[in-house]
Amino acid sequence: MEMAIQFKRKFLLLLTATFIFIIAITMRTPRINKSVPKPYGPPSTCSLNISEQTITPLTNTKHLLVSAYMDQRVNGLDIRIIGIFRRDSVQPLHCFFCCAGHLSRKTTPATILQHSDHFGFPFVTTDVMCQIPQNCKATYVTLLPQPDRVFVPDQIWLPIRNQRTNEKEEKELQFNFTVCISNLFGDYNNVLQFAQTLEMYRLLGVDRVVIYNTSCGPDLNRLLQSYSQEGFVEVVPWPINKHLNPSRGWLFSQHGGDLHYFGQLTTLNECIYRSMDRSRYVLLNDIDEIIMPYQHNSLMPLINMLEQQHPNTGVFLIENHIFPKHHFEPSRKFDLPQWKGVMGINILEHIYREEPQRNIYHPHKMIVQPRLVEQTSVHEVLKNFGKQYKVPPEVCRIVHVRVALQGSLKKEQLHEDKRLWDFHEKLIPNVDKALKRVGLLNSERQS
Repeated sequence: MEMAIQFKRKFLLLLTATFIFIIAITMRTPRINKSVPKPYGPPSTCSLNISEQTITPLTNTKHLLVSAYMDQRVNGLDIRIIGIFRRDSVQPLHCFFCCAGHLSRKTTPATILQHSDHFGFPFVTTDVMCQIPQNCKATYVTLLPQPDRVFVPDQIWLPIRNQRTNEKEEKELQFNFTVCISNLFGDYNNVLQFAQTLEMYRLLGVDRVVIYNTSCGPDLNRLLQSYSQEGFVEVVPWPINKHLNPSRGWLFSQHGGDLHYFGQLTTLNECIYRSMDRSRYVLLNDIDEIIMPYQHNSLMPLINMLEQQHPNTGVFLIENHIFPKHHFEPSRKFDLPQWKGVMGINILEHIYREEPQRNIYHPHKMIVQPRLVEQTSVHEVLKNFGKQYKVPPEVCRIVHVRVALQGSLKKEQLHEDKRLWDFHEKLIPNVDKALKRVGLLNSERQS
């Protein structure tokens, strides 16, 4: 009798366990396999891994991608992808698009254009030109090594900028003048000259300054953040040292490394396209240089005069003039007490200018119409659609306070040039305000 009872209990326990297992199975969410893409093809809709970086490695290559822009100035091509390619590893590539939420039905072959200036370095600024397929409202683009849309799940996509349906008139542009600065690196911390230069550009009528920042010192970083919050400066992170071994010099045979001068050529080109739909003119120069008009008090009347005298000109070349930093104005009237503890050079104290050596190559910097430039180098454009004009130095020149180029010259052999002093009444309080805003100016020491 007792054995029968134990058997009955075991049977009920087994029956209960089976019932619970069946309920658990039926409550599970069933798998649906119909939406799983084919092993070698992409899904029909764009499930995108969109790059939020300024430098994006291209999958399964040695190349880097920076940004993509609509550019229909070259016949038959629509998109320009700015990149950094290893010169000895260029391979055929194919452009693949997201068309307003749906993947394009086919790829288009990419046209790869290496810039002619690379100064012997293994990596070079490169334009990848793409044609958009018919009936595709392209919003994102990526590059594939095969033409048959072989899909890589972690494929990185770039947003296509400068989207437009028709030509914008100049009056619709947001800015008249943008300054492109490349690049800050090596913990650059020349705070005083930086503030003076930016405030000088503001007085000259510049609307926006774009700066590509690899690294800078702590004081300059605070100042950059302040200008960025104000809206005058656009800081573009440029972590090129995380991807390559960038050179601190301009010539591979002398300096070594992977890429010219921390990618300066790439950032200058990127800034032109970044500004193309926003700014009437772009100034391409370094942070310690001021493109200074000598017959006008701001850039707008200078440009209006140059446009009238030289129509259809898209590139104005401005001579570089060195103001050696080891020669000081004797009275030291601008050796101001409130700037004593601020890192950097006080450009108001350096009024002696070298005469350029005309028998050797003399570099220029540029004011350009971005819509008339296709590719640029540092001192000249590589491809453009308009004319070029060298502006006489008595009309406009670069004020460049730095180490002397002709170090053996004495003060008596230099030209006295006090052009910066014409702006000191507004420049000094503006610099004080900028430095005080970030706690770099002691108000008790202001004059």
